[in-house]
Amino acid sequence: MIHTLIRKLSTAGGLTEADEGTLRRVSLHSRQVPAHQDLTSEEDRPENVHLVLSGFVCRYKILAKGQRHITALMVPGDFCDLHVAILDEMDHSLGTITPCTVVEIPRTTIQDLTENHPRIAHALWWATLVDEAVLREWLVSLAKREAAERMAHLFCELLLRLSVVGLAEKNGYALPFTQLDLADMLGLTPVHVNRVIKYLRSEDLIVLKKRRLEIPDVARLKTFYDFVPTYLHHTPRAKKYLAAPTQATNVSPRMRQNSTHR
Repeated sequence: MIHTLIRKLSTAGGLTEADEGTLRRVSLHSRQVPAHQDLTSEEDRPENVHLVLSGFVCRYKILAKGQRHITALMVPGDFCDLHVAILDEMDHSLGTITPCTVVEIPRTTIQDLTENHPRIAHALWWATLVDEAVLREWLVSLAKREAAERMAHLFCELLLRLSVVGLAEKNGYALPFTQLDLADMLGLTPVHVNRVIKYLRSEDLIVLKKRRLEIPDVARLKTFYDFVPTYLHHTPRAKKYLAAPTQATNVSPRMRQNSTHR
């Protein structure tokens, strides 16, 4: 299952076989965690970073009246809390939504990876920046998108995130969430979630059956709700600009000569 981490971090570009071997070694000891169990609670002072190998984990806050709000969703290949290597105290809780396989990596190991393995450090930094970008997009959804737009956006996002780690097909994936889980992610009531699902079904935009989501026409769903996936940063900067130096071969001899005398 460690391949989910390798596949995700490889998106950042630059990992060598030696780097992949290092990541495999630090992820050897995993454990099974049942659904609806906290990995870390708010105000804890954790010494380990959690890596998700299978299942779904969420970041959440419990409000004064007891309501839960999910602020982030971690899929296989995601680190839950890289910041514990730096910060002293948890300001939110981490809990499993489904049965999960997780690895607990000591903060000292994370410090070693970031200080002595520059390509891995780059990949971890990339993963953290993507997490922040996803959080920004979720905030936009809560503030400005209508309920159907929020749900469709989440479904499109999960399709891409799960595809990267090999856990989604071209137009579908397992969606093992309850309507309460979706409500807590989207800032809706379970009754409203039920209505939105019925609406998306009636428009032939989704098929949701036996906790599996199928999207009959992915392009239509993306267009229908203006889903722009750039915030997931699946094309790293290194790959975007990899071909740039070759442009020099098309420069005329006169231009090269002029440039050398500037």
